[in-house]
Amino acid sequence: MTELTLEQKQHAYDELREIKANLAARGWFPATSGNLSVRVGEFTPENFTFAVTSSGKDKSLQSPEDFLLVNEKGTPVEATRLKPSAETLIHCEIYKYTGAGAILHVHTMFNNLASELYGEEGFIPVEGIEIIKALNIWEEDAAIRIPVLPNYADIPKIAELVQGAIVPRIPGIVLRKHGIYAWGASVAEAKRHLEAFEFMFEYVYRWHLLKK
Repeated sequence: MTELTLEQKQHAYDELREIKANLAARGWFPATSGNLSVRVGEFTPENFTFAVTSSGKDKSLQSPEDFLLVNEKGTPVEATRLKPSAETLIHCEIYKYTGAGAILHVHTMFNNLASELYGEEGFIPVEGIEIIKALNIWEEDAAIRIPVLPNYADIPKIAELVQGAIVPRIPGIVLRKHGIYAWGASVAEAKRHLEAFEFMFEYVYRWHLLKK
């Protein structure tokens, strides 16, 4: 695989820095939670590189140690004392099976509530609302099911479930009482998908309360 250029690395870090600031301003990274990544360079399912947030950083702040490059196994590709986010293996699996360009993972109150509300079913049902079109699903009164996986403490155990949970037209997976992984071909597309999912989670939960 062709070696990455300095410009490619800088561009990936710039993209992550910008989206990190945007999502942090919404309060979507409480207590250093969440992680972000952008794929860089050539891709095959067996061989790829991505820039990912480093572990344990306050994402409302900016520093030179916020990001690092890792390979398809989640291992740093350059000498560094930084550690990739604890959930990097989940990013690895999503890239491997979707070929996405970026993945955004946030913890919010509504994605936690919605995942607990429907956790036993294994998916969060959403039907008929306009925002579904943000996922490029255009049929009238579309009904979708957003996959929910158990939130095991053992990250490799979660990673093993990712392939079976991926639904091609649904660019997201939720970990129960944890958060959403949303992806897209670019950071901009992943952001659009994430915003749509978060709208859906709030809608689903509030509608549930109204029906009681």
